[in-house]
Amino acid sequence: MTAAAKLLEEMCHLTAQSITTMDTAEHFQLLKPLGEGSYGKVMLAVHRKRGTAMALKFFPRESTSLFSFLREYSISLSFCTHPSLTRALGIVYFTPSHYVFAQQASLFGDLYDVILPELGMEEDCCQRVVSQLCGALSHLHSLGFVHRDLKPENVFLCDSACRWVKLGDFGMVKARGTRVPEVWYSSPYCTPEAEVARGNEDSWESMNDGNDSSMEKNENRKRVWVSVEPSTDSWALGVLTYAMLTGSHPWEETANDCRSYQKYREWFEQAKDSREEVDLWAEPQTDPDKQEQKDCLASAPQFACFTRLACSYFQSLLDPRPQLRGRPEEALRFLGGDWMKAKEKMRLEEERKRSSEKGAVRPMNEEKETVLSLTWSQQKGQWGWRESGSGARPQNAELMLAVRVRHVSACWEDALQEVTQI
Repeated sequence: MTAAAKLLEEMCHLTAQSITTMDTAEHFQLLKPLGEGSYGKVMLAVHRKRGTAMALKFFPRESTSLFSFLREYSISLSFCTHPSLTRALGIVYFTPSHYVFAQQASLFGDLYDVILPELGMEEDCCQRVVSQLCGALSHLHSLGFVHRDLKPENVFLCDSACRWVKLGDFGMVKARGTRVPEVWYSSPYCTPEAEVARGNEDSWESMNDGNDSSMEKNENRKRVWVSVEPSTDSWALGVLTYAMLTGSHPWEETANDCRSYQKYREWFEQAKDSREEVDLWAEPQTDPDKQEQKDCLASAPQFACFTRLACSYFQSLLDPRPQLRGRPEEALRFLGGDWMKAKEKMRLEEERKRSSEKGAVRPMNEEKETVLSLTWSQQKGQWGWRESGSGARPQNAELMLAVRVRHVSACWEDALQEVTQI
């Protein structure tokens, strides 16, 4: 057990002794839901006395153990000091029905909201997200923790152009080396090493198939115990990057009977066996026909739209061998160059322009400041949203909380999201 894991356990026990009950309505004004899942729900709220905007995460007590709740809270409070990790705010309590803690609020939704189906998002925007996620994952890994649930729904946006994103939802986080039952599930985010557990009592396939014959068949499938390793996050980062660039997944599920995944494995093995030292940043061949023919032979069909640099990035993170899989910090060396081939990039850009009303990410060159205001109306007796390019006080407003989103440099100062009471 790492020092961080030991400290986490101690913090959980200390917090359990000091946690108190509290009436949510007495201390917070709930504004709107931000998300909902199997864990519970997240609500945007304003502290009545401080006027501070925050997100309250509610966990049903009937389905959540106190220790698992305190574990997620303590991880977010004390170990998520990286600017691209969602941090708890030190407010934790329980009600008759829920455990609750407060965390930083991301007012622009999550990554899932801005990935257009079959079109993805802009390459520059994707690389900005990848850069930040690499830093966030590397920070967790350096402390001895593995996130284990990287997906678009858990990457939250602090602005509309992905200049600042935050990885959140730490309910699945485990210390590296922890022994857990292997679980296979039908998703490209599931690692290939998890297929050994396919059909056993822990797999989602078994859980969702309740017929008697299936249960008899699975009685002989014993639970498979594995060690939690950072390579799980690397695989998820590779799949997430593909989804951001294309708006689709590279395969339906990570299984040997999935044809698209088979194609990838064949390509990977061929590239591994005949890998030669090449300059990934070299200029492409002058003969486009020869270059296109070489790229077609060298890639799986679903990766044919990517440059050699991007293919190397994917092969590093999506290595079927977990012990040789690339680390997030190593993925940074692939940033800065072109990932999509010119023709495909132009096609996607044109398609995204036609789909701009469906939630496409705003281009980087749009420097207009956006002001989102949470406004308390004395007449209506309720909070409401107001978006404007100016800070003018609206009529009939007793209190306005303005969240100004500005461009910031790579130092990631906390000033990106400034909440002020007017």
